[in-house]
Amino acid sequence: MSSDIRSLTGEPVEGPFERHSYRVRFSGGNGFELAGIVDRPRERLTGELLADSPVAVFSHCFTCSKDLKAIARISRRLAELGVNVLRFDMTGLGGSDGDFSRTHFTSNQADLRSAIQFAESELGSVTGLIGHSFGGAASLAVASDEVARPNTLKAVVAIAAPSDTVHLANLLDRMNPKIQEEGMGEIEIGGRRWMIRREMLDDFRTHRLADQLPKVRAQVIAFHSPTDETVGYDHALRISSLISSENDQPGCSVITLSGADHLLIRHPGDAILVADTAAAFLNRHR
Repeated sequence: MSSDIRSLTGEPVEGPFERHSYRVRFSGGNGFELAGIVDRPRERLTGELLADSPVAVFSHCFTCSKDLKAIARISRRLAELGVNVLRFDMTGLGGSDGDFSRTHFTSNQADLRSAIQFAESELGSVTGLIGHSFGGAASLAVASDEVARPNTLKAVVAIAAPSDTVHLANLLDRMNPKIQEEGMGEIEIGGRRWMIRREMLDDFRTHRLADQLPKVRAQVIAFHSPTDETVGYDHALRISSLISSENDQPGCSVITLSGADHLLIRHPGDAILVADTAAAFLNRHR
């Protein structure tokens, strides 16, 4: 299969490897079956799967799915550049089972831990985590957890990720005060209506991601746009400042995506830049 990613000139950009993609299902961390897609690199001439290549697990944004255009493009491109990727749907989203309204940041991390376990059995040792927006926060939280993170984890790619979870609780509260006042309420995101429960907001407010970030023991790269209207650029700078350095080397590098929108759909070249840079990063740190 060839990637549908195109360069800024509109011409297809072909990686050195062929992409082999297939759907999977596995048990999540909250008692529900989760849906995923594996994108794997294989040799173009022989069709053999690439040996000894990085393995990464990709977590999507709040109310998104593994099929979000940017996530699919980046994952496919990563496979063409020699990286194995498992992208999956959190509980209650996309093709996964469960009730989204009863999920929260704690459940997101549980699903990510289960996805890591599945990836290890399906693809090999997980060396990288990739997360977009709220999925980036979950990836960083798991990477900071001495018990939950894989012993083989070397790299984290955060794309438009927030530096805390409280801001989302406050945003949802402002969008519909009934959530806090009556225990539940609907909000609109991306043209769809979502039921949100007070328990979700309460969970968001209990986490202290800023306190966890110094415990991350992996190299981190944070992609962020100064014009991101959903998660401000200051979040990337805060993440970078909080992640510990080792041997006088920065623990987190920030790459500015000038002019990009939060979902990376305005300019096709943004997904290419993220994928190509992340591929080099994940291959370097594995």
